[in-house]
Amino acid sequence: MKRWRALAILGTAQFLMVLDTSVMNVSISRLVEDFDTDVTAIQAVITLYTLVMAAFMITGGKLGDIFGRRRMFGLGLVVYGAGSAITAVAPTLWVLAAGWSVIEGLGAALVLPALAALVAGAYRGRDRAVAYGVIGGLAGAGIAVGPLLGGWVTTYLTWRLVFAGEVVVVALILCFFRWIEDHPQPGGKVRLDAVGAALSGVGLALVVLGVLQSSTWGWLRPRGAPFTVFGFAPTLFVVAAGGVVLGLFRAWEHHRQAQGRDPLVRFSLFGVPALRSGLVLLLGQNLVLLGLFFVIPLYLQVVQGLDAFETGLRLLPVSVTMLVSSMSGPLIGRFAGQRTVVRCGLAVLFAAILWLVAGIEPRLDDLHFALAMALLGLGMGLLASQLGNVVQSSVGEADRSEAGGLQYTAQNLGSSLGTALIGALLIGALVGVFTTTIEEDPRISDAVHQQAGVAVEAGVSFVSTDRVRTSAVAAGVPAAEVDALVDAYAEAQIGSLKAAILATAGVTLAGFAFTRRLPAERLSAAPGRGGKAP
Repeated sequence: MKRWRALAILGTAQFLMVLDTSVMNVSISRLVEDFDTDVTAIQAVITLYTLVMAAFMITGGKLGDIFGRRRMFGLGLVVYGAGSAITAVAPTLWVLAAGWSVIEGLGAALVLPALAALVAGAYRGRDRAVAYGVIGGLAGAGIAVGPLLGGWVTTYLTWRLVFAGEVVVVALILCFFRWIEDHPQPGGKVRLDAVGAALSGVGLALVVLGVLQSSTWGWLRPRGAPFTVFGFAPTLFVVAAGGVVLGLFRAWEHHRQAQGRDPLVRFSLFGVPALRSGLVLLLGQNLVLLGLFFVIPLYLQVVQGLDAFETGLRLLPVSVTMLVSSMSGPLIGRFAGQRTVVRCGLAVLFAAILWLVAGIEPRLDDLHFALAMALLGLGMGLLASQLGNVVQSSVGEADRSEAGGLQYTAQNLGSSLGTALIGALLIGALVGVFTTTIEEDPRISDAVHQQAGVAVEAGVSFVSTDRVRTSAVAAGVPAAEVDALVDAYAEAQIGSLKAAILATAGVTLAGFAFTRRLPAERLSAAPGRGGKAP
């Protein structure tokens, strides 16, 4: 059992990172109340957390090559613990964003690439597949425990206690830090590409910022935008600017490599088919998962009026089945190749999302919802059990940290885009359906329709129908028309939720196109891929 001690420590760190995000997602309504803000602001905080990780993950992996993976893992935990402590006592939304989104995000950007490389360095062949299955399973456990624990603590105590508890867990991990053995990168001394780090961070930030703000600024026609570009909303221009910066990043990396200097990312790695496919699928998986875990709590809390603990209970089926199926990955790998398992996972995930869309109604059917969520977790777990091992096994030891950085960059970029893009689609669909419904409702006068149009142009948030009713009464809307407005908004809520969830089905379906280059052989037939046999 001694050989698995390191995995216990590394797995606990993975569990902690996932727990963090799932607690935030289930606490959205309470955070809105505690900080006197709206859903869009909390969406921005959640997106910023994953964006910081995505922007600095590659840099974190490179720092592991320079200073040692074990050392960066420990330093990252210290930074992460400091961020958790600040989050636990945050008096304002800005302090919450600094402690959770920025400081914890930077800590995670040091921990996760080192974690992936340390796991890959410590285990080979079937043991490595088992290790990544356990890591995926513990990620599923974090998703399982997060909504339930976070929901209970948020409802009956305070969400702040979760982050105070994280400080304690970090301290415990550091007490057993000596169990982890470092596996230095082969080769000479590595230097950090600071220019590349800056370009990649700015490029990714601009892309995600544009997508995130699309719900506020509008895509083409400006709504609440602080400025316009040639009369258009700045959204697409910000996204395009991010694309240009990322193009400059790629050109700089090629230039640096041509001069014989260490690049931040060697784009030649993307020539490895299995690595490329694994990264794209990881991005898509996390886009779908975090998009759904942003939208579904809104349905349960805002539309159904459930508290955080009740929301956690409704999310339990997806968490439990994800834990079981991800932990079963190594066993499944003895009978089916990674390509087959991933395709089955995508098919199950697609079916679950369609089932979930059919169940989004004004009245919650608990059985229908629970079964759909259980199927969703089964599909997610099948993907989680395979993709980490696909990425790490497709490269040699010298490329472990870089592959780990790319792996978690893909995951967190997917998480950022999931929260930002699916959230933006939700608000956009809400505006579209609400506007169309009140235009077609004969009970609503032209004056009230115009008044509602002005309110929509000023910005829309996903709020409860009770709040819409209160706002309408306060705005002087005639009593006879208040009910019509509330009915229109309730219809728009359901329509926008269905549209946002259906978009994740499209992403899942697109994932099939990237499975062709995944390894087809079974685990027992491939003990030593990755350039170096065990």
